[in-house]
Formats: sequence, C-alpha cells, structure tokens
Amino acid sequence: MSTLIEINSDSYPNEDVCVTTTIERIDSTMTYNDFFTKYLICNKPCVISFQATEDWPCKHEWVLNGAPNFEALRKLFGHSIVPVADCNRKFYNSQFKNNMLMENYLEYWVDYKRSCYDKSMPLLYLKDWHCVRSFSDIPMYEVPQYFVSDWLNEYYNAHPELNDDYMFVYMGPKETWTPLHADVFTSYSWSANIVGRKRWLLFPPHEEDHLRDLYGQLVYDVVSEELNDHTKYKMYDSKKLKCFDVIQEAGEIIFVPSGWHHQVWNLEDTISVNHNWINGCNITNAWCTLKKELRSVMKEVDDCKDMKNWNEHCQLMLKTSYGMDYKQFLEFILFIAKNRLHAMIKKSQVISFNKYYFGHNHCLFDLRALKIILEDIITDAQDLSVYNWMCENDKARILLKHIASFLDSCNIENAVSS
Repeated sequence: MSTLIEINSDSYPNEDVCVTTTIERIDSTMTYNDFFTKYLICNKPCVISFQATEDWPCKHEWVLNGAPNFEALRKLFGHSIVPVADCNRKFYNSQFKNNMLMENYLEYWVDYKRSCYDKSMPLLYLKDWHCVRSFSDIPMYEVPQYFVSDWLNEYYNAHPELNDDYMFVYMGPKETWTPLHADVFTSYSWSANIVGRKRWLLFPPHEEDHLRDLYGQLVYDVVSEELNDHTKYKMYDSKKLKCFDVIQEAGEIIFVPSGWHHQVWNLEDTISVNHNWINGCNITNAWCTLKKELRSVMKEVDDCKDMKNWNEHCQLMLKTSYGMDYKQFLEFILFIAKNRLHAMIKKSQVISFNKYYFGHNHCLFDLRALKIILEDIITDAQDLSVYNWMCENDKARILLKHIASFLDSCNIENAVSS
C-alpha cells in the first residue's frame, strides 16, 4: 500500500521562518508539509530524532552492543570491493582514495581498534559506497518521508544502464573525517547514524568565501592553523564567521541544505547512511551552479575558442570535472517533467522508493519549478549554440509547451472555482 505525500497549495513560508539562528531538533511526528515548508523551501538544516531510524534492519543487524558488528558486516559484504579514503593523505583538496576488499578493511578496523587507535597506523575511512545498488536484495533502511521527493535518485533508479545513484554508506573508526566541502550538484543531503556519533561544522551559503585563499581555493581543514595566515587567507575572521557546531547522536538524521559547506568528524566508530538529492525546492540552485561551472570551464580554455566544436569540448570538460554536462542535466529534467505531467494528465501515480506517491499539489509545485528551469535551460543553450547538440527533435521546447498549456488550464480552473 502506497503512502500519499502531499503539500498545501500555499506552502510558502514567511521570511522570518527561514532565518537560521540555531540548528533545530525535531521528531518524526512533524508532518511532511511542515518539513517541506520550514526546512526544504527555507533551505534550513535540522536534526531529526532517533525514532525515524528505530525500525531499520541495518540498525539491528549491523550493530552489536552499541558498536559496529564486524562479523555480521563481514558475512554480508566481505567479498565486496569498497572505496576507502586515507584521512592522513591529502590528494589535491580531498583525501587520497583507493579500493579495498571489504574483508580486508574490516580486518584493518578491528586491528586499529585493538591497538587503541594507534596514531602510527593509517586512518582509513570507507566512504561513498553504493551499498544499496550492489546489494538491492538485502533490506537495510527505509527512506524517511521527508526526503522522498528525490528527483536525482528517481532518475538514476529508472536508468540502471547509467550504473549510478546518490545513495551511500559510510563506515569508519573514530577520528576519521571529511574535509570542508559542499555536496555534489549543490544538492541537499541527509545522513543517518546507524551507530556512533559525528561532529558537524556547518557554514551557511557564502560563509565559505571567508575560507578561501588568494587563489579562491577552499581551506582543506577548517580547524587548521593555516587559516590564521592572513597573508594567504585575507577574508578569514574567526569572530565574524557564521558557523554551526552540531553533535549528531546514534540514530539521529541530519539534514544538510543546498549549498551549505560542512566538515565532519566521527567521534566514535561510526556507520552512516547518506543520500544526496535534488527536488523542486533546490533545482534552481543546482542549475545555477551548473551554469557557473560551465562558465569557469569556458574561461579556462578561452584561448582555444577558435577550435572546431569548442562548445562541445567545454561540455566534455564540464562532465569530467563536475559529473554532469548540459545534455545529461536536460535529460534528467525532461524525465522528471514527463513523469509529473503524465501523473497529472492521466491521474496516475509517481511512486517514490516503492512506498510513497505524490499528491496533486506536490506534482503541481514540481511542474511549476520544472517550467522555470526548462525555460532557462533552453535560453542558455541557444545562447551558447549547444541546444541542437543537446536536444534532438526540439523535444525540450515541445515538452515546455505542454507543461505551460497544462499549468494555464489549471490556473483557469482555479479562477473559475474561486
């Protein structure tokens, strides 16, 4: 039986509600509409209490006496190849990564723990592991209702040939950490602690500008003494910097808004489930970031502008550096838009994570957001002379006309009924 996910037709908060002065803690009795209005639209972080994860299978099967159950993890995943970062080795502005056999990683972890976390040993962190994709037959967790309007994973789950998704498992001993960053595509993220505790430093949008050096590069470690070098970090002032310091307990879920930079430490041996996602509330952020990234690429290779297919070459560089180019972003937007339009016209259901479906107002909200983005994609692609390259048979403009026509008919109906 599917569960309805719906919002009010007037789900737009006032500005005061959207001001972040503290990281609010909420419980799972909050309605979807309230979460949508207060946190998703407002782009505000929060922490959700442990009740939301209590019934997850992984919360019981992967944990023993309040710590990771290494034997159970070995039996389930021992023969998997997993991505592991060395927290003590810097690679450009991130950590050096390699692949390991899960069995070997767990052996390392047990040895490290037995050694009382000896500083002479490597500090290894299993991160960005597509566990669900690799083990789709093993029940692990249910996506909380607040996060099911997830266009990114809706798209990738429907396209297995792309062999990708944005659903990850992280595992690591205490003191493993992730350097300062904002999430991929300026997406939202949610992170649930299956076991263990984390410390988060969260920076609202634009605060990261105070953490850049003379060349515009973000500091690697936000608590390092490096920031006190004012000849290199001229914008840094610890007294003026806005930052939220949050401890996330076992079972709790943290919601990280779009474009918020953050740095994270495991305070204990920790396992977490993380999703990145985009929806109608933050799609504008994602699109604006993609446009900005393309302009950076174009500026970088401006001296080659006279070469044949320069625009397409820029798109290839964009996909390499950013993970998505204009063509794939448009395919993503068209897929979601077709799903929502079909659901509205045919009165069918868009099913999310095999359990939820979106109501009339939610689909309408999505279509309005999609219309605005599609209009701008088409305009920008035409200005850059890549529209025909990225869009066969004018399908973007045709779908946009269908969406506009449908939304106009909804406006007429509303005017008549009122």
